[in-house]
Amino acid sequence: MIKNIIKKYEESNAFLLFVGLLAALFFSATFLINRSISLEGGHWYWSASLRFAYTILFLGFGLVLFRGIDYLVAVLHEFVTHLKFWTIAGSIGFGSFYGFLCFAADFSPAWVVATTWQTTIIASLFVLWVFGQKLPKSIWGFTFIIFFGITLVNLSHFDITNIKPLLLGFIPVLIASVSYPLGNQLVWESKKKRKSNEDTSVYLLDNAFVKVFLLTLGSYPVWLILFFLYDVKMPSQGQLISVAMVALLSGVIATTLFLYARNKANTPSKLMLVDASQSGEVFFALLAEVLLLGAVLPNLMGFVGLVMTTVGLVLIVKK
Repeated sequence: MIKNIIKKYEESNAFLLFVGLLAALFFSATFLINRSISLEGGHWYWSASLRFAYTILFLGFGLVLFRGIDYLVAVLHEFVTHLKFWTIAGSIGFGSFYGFLCFAADFSPAWVVATTWQTTIIASLFVLWVFGQKLPKSIWGFTFIIFFGITLVNLSHFDITNIKPLLLGFIPVLIASVSYPLGNQLVWESKKKRKSNEDTSVYLLDNAFVKVFLLTLGSYPVWLILFFLYDVKMPSQGQLISVAMVALLSGVIATTLFLYARNKANTPSKLMLVDASQSGEVFFALLAEVLLLGAVLPNLMGFVGLVMTTVGLVLIVKK
């Protein structure tokens, strides 16, 4: 019965928005837990790389449990057959995205990183534009409202006379915000092209868990390169547990919900709706950080920035 209801409404704006916000709730755990790890002295490299190691284990086990070993073999065959594509898409969409996001947690509170992360909405516009999608001109104006609000949030937290922490907490998130929609859009475009070419193996990409699994595998070149670039001590037991929680809540549940919603978005405006729903991360992260980590509430400039960011996102959704 529930499956029939979902099937009936799964392409509606309201359903896509609900799933997107649910994904945002689980995604917010990333910012909170990564900030907690940073405050306890854990290195960002392990926060990033271990998450994807756990994700492979969780998803691999789940695919075997619910679909069988033959299905997992088919997924691995898909990865090997299109190795170049999945390596590029995974390194960009997961590797670059999450590495920079974890790095920024050393310099910014969780709610600031979550707010800055909303630049992914602006980045999504440019990504869609690059891939030939047409969007209403008014949306571009709304993006400037969002960006200005995000700028105020960052300036409210940092001492502008000491620009290094500001840049190290701001620029990496900007890079991450471009990498994530770019990697996901590459998958979306590839699926569309392969369907038009009647590629029989493309049915695997209808499963959101499979897409997360393949993108995760494709991100491993990034983690291997960073391992040899950085000399870091082994992670503590606490960090191992914390990253496992991030992998489950964000890497598996949130990412799968998000990609599921994006997969059901059959128009550019619905794609933007799903992407914009991730603004919920800001408020989930702020509330959790204040309650659990004792973070200070934003000052007046920060609140103005939050309001402007939210207004811009709402205007995009309504458009």
